[in-house]
Amino acid sequence: MDLEEAKQQAEKLREQIRYHNRKYYVEDSPEIDDYEYDMLYRQLQQIEKEFPELVTPDSPTRQVGGAPLNQFEPVVHTVPMESLHDSFSEGELFEFDRRVRSAADAPVYVVEPKFDGLSVSLEYRDGIFVRGSTRGDGMVGENVTENLRTIRTIPKKLKRPLPFLEVRGEVYMSHESFEKLCERQELNDEKPFKNPRNAAAGSLRQKNPKITASRVLDIFVFNVQQVNGAELHSHDEALRFLDGLGFTVTPFYRTCTSMDEVVEEVRRIGGLRGSLGYSIDGAVVKVNSFAQRELLGSTAKFPRWAEAFKYPPEEKQTRLLRVEINVGRTGVLTPTGVFEPVTLAGTTVGRATLHNQDFISEKDIRVGDTVILRKAGEIIPEVVSVVSHAEDSRPYQMPRVCPACGAAAVREEGEAATRCTNPECPAQLQRHIIHFAGRDAMDIEGLGPAVVEQLAARKLVSSPADLYDLTQAQVMELERMGEKSAQNLLEAIERSKQNDLYRLVFALGIPHVGLKAAKLLSARFRTIDGIFQASEEDIVSIEGFGDIIARSVADYFSQSGTAHLIGRLRDAGVNMTSAAVVQDTRFAGKTFVLTGTLPTMTRSEATAVIEKFGGKVSGSVSKKTGYVLAGEDAGSKLSKARQLGVTVLSEAEFQKMLEN
Repeated sequence: MDLEEAKQQAEKLREQIRYHNRKYYVEDSPEIDDYEYDMLYRQLQQIEKEFPELVTPDSPTRQVGGAPLNQFEPVVHTVPMESLHDSFSEGELFEFDRRVRSAADAPVYVVEPKFDGLSVSLEYRDGIFVRGSTRGDGMVGENVTENLRTIRTIPKKLKRPLPFLEVRGEVYMSHESFEKLCERQELNDEKPFKNPRNAAAGSLRQKNPKITASRVLDIFVFNVQQVNGAELHSHDEALRFLDGLGFTVTPFYRTCTSMDEVVEEVRRIGGLRGSLGYSIDGAVVKVNSFAQRELLGSTAKFPRWAEAFKYPPEEKQTRLLRVEINVGRTGVLTPTGVFEPVTLAGTTVGRATLHNQDFISEKDIRVGDTVILRKAGEIIPEVVSVVSHAEDSRPYQMPRVCPACGAAAVREEGEAATRCTNPECPAQLQRHIIHFAGRDAMDIEGLGPAVVEQLAARKLVSSPADLYDLTQAQVMELERMGEKSAQNLLEAIERSKQNDLYRLVFALGIPHVGLKAAKLLSARFRTIDGIFQASEEDIVSIEGFGDIIARSVADYFSQSGTAHLIGRLRDAGVNMTSAAVVQDTRFAGKTFVLTGTLPTMTRSEATAVIEKFGGKVSGSVSKKTGYVLAGEDAGSKLSKARQLGVTVLSEAEFQKMLEN
């Protein structure tokens, strides 16, 4: 490779790595696995080593992690939160040992697991937890103190009141919590997180700490960054010290006096990957002595006294036996591959999602194929590639009819998903009813997933309309349902009949129709009959509606199953008329944007008031925005409003506008 070829290749790699850095660190939505990313990074390192004149100050090889998000207050790290240099072979570990021994005599190492989560700093003053932050780019992170307070394994008060202590740890999500979260996301027809690491990062970066708390995060603490009031001389001493203060420290580690012992421990930890209740992606080797660490120092990016060994993803060949189709709440048909069972990361794997037709076609997956399987994030099985096709195999095509009810299954233009067109499809029942009863839909308190599952199992409901036929005796047959609980549930179902039309429209679960679109439909056509009679052209004329939403609404209300469902709900006494009559049009023609946390109003309440007076609420700031209603912790929307000269209101100023 000559200089010009190297220059072009290096720039291409930098662009790819920056893109994947943003997907991983900022958006918590990676598109490639860690091993593929590491190989891209290693290629760039090699080019920069061979052609040092091509190294640029902003190269990803000179940076740590990702940029901090602007939705959180920045935190400058007094002690940089460095990343680690990676090794991918045992030979590289011996090379690390040679580098250490060239500067330090008879080093002792500590080997511990490398957790796959989100690195954070925890600060304590006089033994009280006062601030927590993410690593960010290593120099500046994000203040996520309130979210960290929701993690039960973070001590809020230390057993010993030190004047000041800063520790570093890894926030993670256990496999059990991750699986439960994915189940909830799938029930709500949300896109599940790809792996526990991204679930942990996405959960910790929530603006609402209640959401973080519901995700059940955990932490392992593994480093002392700064301490006043104690004198520590080695890493294993520091770990014992942290354990005594009440932290959950690295659960197992070994002190080694030779690199042979280190390699033995690295292998042992690798063998444990499938048996742990959390994800690790490697092992970390650290010089034990703090005096030797100081002597070794750091490069611009890595400490010279530590090395991370990254385990390659375990892959196995197997054969695809058949494809099964599952039907979700909104009618999406999801293909699942059934394979000859293989052992991956310590567990037996026989099934893996094939996502959709595009995924199947891109990899040309056919029944009978020999394929390579691996576990993404050590937990979710996935097909990597096809090794060979079976003799006389044919390209797989998604079915054109729903396997659960026999109705037509269609793939709309511009969509990856294939959907069942029958709103009363039995396969969609449980998820559909959970959505129907949700807070933003019919708001039936007490009708959660566990109750719905029992109702469906006992065949007491086969449609949302059946909810309105339930008797107290039937409900009392369910587990944990006494007379009072059954009465409360039936009263909640009865109250839901009086809901505004937009709640019913949203509850129906029409593809692409969210709460805002349901409100616009209801306000425009005023009754359910008006929506039935509306043409696709009528619907697309609503401001904010595009062709896809309009077609979805028109198709939904043209189905015979929809007419049957609405007829039953009408007979049960469910309201079919919109109450959205604007008497006071003081906000007519004005668009509001809400940002931050308001002192006394929720965003839903503020939105309802604005719409009541003829205004609109948008999710983004532009020159056409009339007002930005800003609360505490307002982020980039507030900054943009000031740049564009848009009027910014506090809740108090907004309330005065209402009084006037």
